[in-house]
Amino acid sequence: MMRPSDEVLAWAAEVSGGPVRAVRRLAGGTHAATDLLETPRGQAVLRRFPPGDTAAAVNEAHVLDVLDGLDGWAPRLLGADPEGARVGLPAVLISRLPGRADITSMEPDAAAVQLGRVLARLHATPAARLTGFRDGMAAARAFPGSAPGTALLAAQGNRLATAERVLTHFDFWAGNVLWEGGTLTGVVDWSGASLAPRGFDVGWCRLDLVLLHGPATAEAFTDAYQEAAGELVPDLALWDVFALTNSYRTVETWLPNYTDLGRTDLTSKDLRERHTVWTEERLSRASQS
Repeated sequence: MMRPSDEVLAWAAEVSGGPVRAVRRLAGGTHAATDLLETPRGQAVLRRFPPGDTAAAVNEAHVLDVLDGLDGWAPRLLGADPEGARVGLPAVLISRLPGRADITSMEPDAAAVQLGRVLARLHATPAARLTGFRDGMAAARAFPGSAPGTALLAAQGNRLATAERVLTHFDFWAGNVLWEGGTLTGVVDWSGASLAPRGFDVGWCRLDLVLLHGPATAEAFTDAYQEAAGELVPDLALWDVFALTNSYRTVETWLPNYTDLGRTDLTSKDLRERHTVWTEERLSRASQS
């Protein structure tokens, strides 16, 4: 997607109350084009979604409006054009959080511990303030019949669907958080945020960490999460199967996200092989539970 046009910057200027200029494209976003802007309120982030994807822009605008910064963990909503009437594409303008996306500099297990603690903090958000949030389990796409975990989920998936709902980011992985001086400073890309069981985010992040670093790092994340949350994640192996089955057809498409953030050593073949091995291990474990 091209740099913001003059029309886009004019809209951002109206929202911000003064002249705006584009600074640079931010790394890590492949679904939404993400640009850093200078505004009278300071630096802001413009997110433009693909043509017709009004649902993501509408949901992100609502979520960020309700969360109101989430005590510094989420951006604040500055403006939204979910239909693209002014911008030409569905878009939101949000505050910039300190830090940058980084999946290469931190020692993997130390980063995983911080990921676990922050996710537990997000999940502890009082449900009473989450008005108008979508049902994440209803939004999860249907599983492909060819995926190895589909039959198991058909037989046992009701245990997941009926679990307690919490604030769920819906795409919590190492590239959707920011770091500054070795400290995790915020969580970005809230376009999918929903009410769903905590295992959804936990299983999704575990899969990402397995693909990036291996199962031991995923366990370091899980241990930190459960310690911070003060409880175990029920049906963890089944949630791993859920994440694996949800990503069965698409895991190779994650490669540009990883490459953009510096993991140029990985290949699509690596992702598929690691996905397959993790699937076999977690299917075996879930079948025994």
